Amino acid sequence: MRKIRDIMTSDVETCTLLDNVFEVAVKMKDLNVGAIPIVDGDRLVGMITDRDIVIRGVAEKHPPSSKVEAVMSDHLVTATQDMTTEEATKLMAEHKIRRLPVVEGDKLVGIVALGDFAVNELTDEQAQHALTEISEPGNPMQ
Repeated sequence: MRKIRDIMTSDVETCTLLDNVFEVAVKMKDLNVGAIPIVDGDRLVGMITDRDIVIRGVAEKHPPSSKVEAVMSDHLVTATQDMTTEEATKLMAEHKIRRLPVVEGDKLVGIVALGDFAVNELTDEQAQHALTEISEPGNPMQ
């Protein structure tokens, strides 16, 4: 069975608690990504997604200059590098999330996305199962 370290992205772009929502949105646009981990030093403290910006930011009338803390998710589900790909996809399906930060203790060391499983032949079936579970109607906002 493959480990998360085999498929994760280790060069992860981040933002900090000092950044505002506009800066995060611009970084997402420039990098063509839908989520950015929020760190305090090396410590992972949150995740902000494009959905967070729309639902918790725009829809709740927070200005673009709002600090990331106003819209980020701070209840995090994380993986470790030694976790198997099967364990990770089950975790993603259970929590209905498409991206899983990879940590050592509380230090961010990588990220794995549902697409990382899908492009890997050995984990394609796991990705299909996770996507089915994640895409079920009525999944809660993250």
